[in-house]
Amino acid sequence: MKLDICCIGHITLDKIVTPEKEVYMPGGTSYYFAHGISGLLRDTQGKRVPSFKLITSLGGKEMSAVDDIRAKGIDVEVIPSKNTVFFENIYGKNQNNRKQRVRAKADPFTTEKLKDVKARYIILGSLLADDFSLDVIKYLSQRGTLVVDAQGYLREVKDEKVYACDWKDKSEALRYIDILKVNEHEIEVLTGLKDPHAAAMRLHEWGVKEVLLTLGSYGSVIYADNTFYDIPAYEPIKVIDATGCGDTYVMGYTYKRSLGASPEEAGRFASAVSTIKLEHSGPFTGNEKDAYKRMPTVR
Repeated sequence: MKLDICCIGHITLDKIVTPEKEVYMPGGTSYYFAHGISGLLRDTQGKRVPSFKLITSLGGKEMSAVDDIRAKGIDVEVIPSKNTVFFENIYGKNQNNRKQRVRAKADPFTTEKLKDVKARYIILGSLLADDFSLDVIKYLSQRGTLVVDAQGYLREVKDEKVYACDWKDKSEALRYIDILKVNEHEIEVLTGLKDPHAAAMRLHEWGVKEVLLTLGSYGSVIYADNTFYDIPAYEPIKVIDATGCGDTYVMGYTYKRSLGASPEEAGRFASAVSTIKLEHSGPFTGNEKDAYKRMPTVR
């Protein structure tokens, strides 16, 4: 049976500093994606659930993060790396903004290491520009619907500090990407356009089939099938930690799309799980019932 969803990305070691506290914990798209989807996969309620596999890479000292994911029943393939990616994320009172430093980098993924990957949806959790080369994007685009978070391709590391940069291979890479997730800052860097709707249309013209534009506390916009869907941001009980919210959004969206949901329905679900994640440090730990409770207009 063909795999439904495969997420590929480094698990990181994150130092998270907020006005309330300072914590060290695993992170990265793959970490938030795998933990988040584990609760949804367990909450079957007699329904079909998608099959899921995580492919990650990290140093041996952080393997306990993989053990924790496997303990949740998730299939994990580990590609050994000399180092684990080490991020430092510093937030002020406004959780929409953060300062980042990269203290260590892991080995990039290659087509040789990913030669057996095949799934209906393949998610690339890019954290840094060299995680996935153009060759990897081209290869995996033939192996399933390719979902990419642009964040890593727009990060340039100099002396451990993270700076915004343009995606050098975007003109070719975007032709092979089916679903692209960006935030309001990233989409302007990519397109040079300030208007989010015009920028999303530009990415579509360049080849992206579905554009997921997250706007923090202002919600999100999805452009698919020549249609814009304005997705609300649901009110959190309390804002604790925004780290991983974008990854959680991609997880919720892909999960629902794999089950046949429309872009709008998947976007609302993604918004809800992201809100729940925002209320605590660490990944989303709820289920579908928790998510739908946050969507008063959707039943």
